[in-house]
Amino acid sequence: MRLDVRHRTHYRYANPAAFSQHLLRLSPVTVPGQRVILSSVNILPEPEAIDTHEDMFGNRVHVATISRPHDELEIIATSRIDRAERTALIFEASVPWEATRAAALGLAEATPVAELSPYAFPSAMSAPDVAIEAYVAETFEPGRPILAGAQELMSRIYNDFKYDTDATGAETLASESFQLKRGVCQDFAHVMLAALRSLRIPARYISGYLRTVPPEGQERLQGADASHAWVSVWDPAFGWVDFDPTNDCVPGVDHVTLASGRDYSDVAPVSGIVVGAGRQLLSVGVDVVAAPESEPPVLPGTATIRQIQQQMQ
Repeated sequence: MRLDVRHRTHYRYANPAAFSQHLLRLSPVTVPGQRVILSSVNILPEPEAIDTHEDMFGNRVHVATISRPHDELEIIATSRIDRAERTALIFEASVPWEATRAAALGLAEATPVAELSPYAFPSAMSAPDVAIEAYVAETFEPGRPILAGAQELMSRIYNDFKYDTDATGAETLASESFQLKRGVCQDFAHVMLAALRSLRIPARYISGYLRTVPPEGQERLQGADASHAWVSVWDPAFGWVDFDPTNDCVPGVDHVTLASGRDYSDVAPVSGIVVGAGRQLLSVGVDVVAAPESEPPVLPGTATIRQIQQQMQ
């Protein structure tokens, strides 16, 4: 399936900002099952400098610097993506979870995989506590196939937790959301990561998008789609396999991968510093729509920096 993605982020400041610098992870990367056809990031006001690099996790990162006064900031990221149907896997046929742990830790009985170690240990936002350790032990008994265990853990989190946009914030830790048994996709993913990493099972935090389809007979609302988060678990035979505990599903063509890391702090779409702005009002809108295979991308509301400037005059 071919998808067009539009992610709009808008900040309005109480006072004009004298200077701002923004770290942007808004350009999807090509990964198994996903091919990026094109991607662009437009910023208003236009930055004096934009640096682009690849971070330690393989994400594409832009650093934008604006050094003249501005009372608002608009970032529009657009992408066209080809998504393939996932290959059906028999999770019960995967290796015992202990073999995955051994590979991540470089134990004598396994072939070590050096790049797995950052994902096998707790991170700042995914540190387990005693309650999480007891919770995951109910699923991962000795010898349990790694992917079968991950699937059951995903389903348990989905059933045991309530989706609640008011319960947590961007800085909420896994142990806090586990105690509440509620939160949003970020929290569901952090809890699953904390549980897996307590066993030293390598798992990644995935940020991305989820295409939603309106009920039959209703029009799709612009901005109705969402930034999303899920988890990817490593298996020696199949590589990284994704699990979405918020929706109790294995991600497919409606999921678009944006970036990966140890937790949310590694993949925040927009972060940085703003000097002199005071309080700020943030609005975010995401559109993920099916795109014709043969036509150029035409995304709802997409505009270049020059076009946006003309509209505001």
